[in-house]
Amino acid sequence: MEDKIKIGIIICDRYRRCAGGKCFRSLRKKEGAFSRYKNIEVEVVGYTTCDGCPGGNIEYAVDEMMGNGATVIHLATGFIVGYPPCPYIKDFTNFIKTKYGLEVVCGTHPIPQKYFLMHEKLGTWQSSEWQEIIQPTLVDKVLRLEYD
Repeated sequence: MEDKIKIGIIICDRYRRCAGGKCFRSLRKKEGAFSRYKNIEVEVVGYTTCDGCPGGNIEYAVDEMMGNGATVIHLATGFIVGYPPCPYIKDFTNFIKTKYGLEVVCGTHPIPQKYFLMHEKLGTWQSSEWQEIIQPTLVDKVLRLEYD
């Protein structure tokens, strides 16, 4: 393994009761947005919600995560797959990059098949902007089904 990286995970507040099962499974298996760490040990140094629209906790949680050594912040897959997807995801990304100079990755675990199919029907992710956002979590059907 190469170096160790420390990350923070921020989840959408509509999933505030989520225990992180899919995120932590995909991190352990290095799937979805965590596939980028195939040869790197990863330590999660913070896990919290955005605190609801419009994401008031984004301003404070990242500061704490940085204090614990985070160099990358993951905005969880829930921001992408919820109905509707988070309207602030680009704002959060730009804010974190600008204020803290940290890398931001949109997504954690692979997009589950049920969400993939619904958003395909809705046409949610047709724009080039959304295609870029979902890229780290877009996997093949077999893996999507494993996360349903």
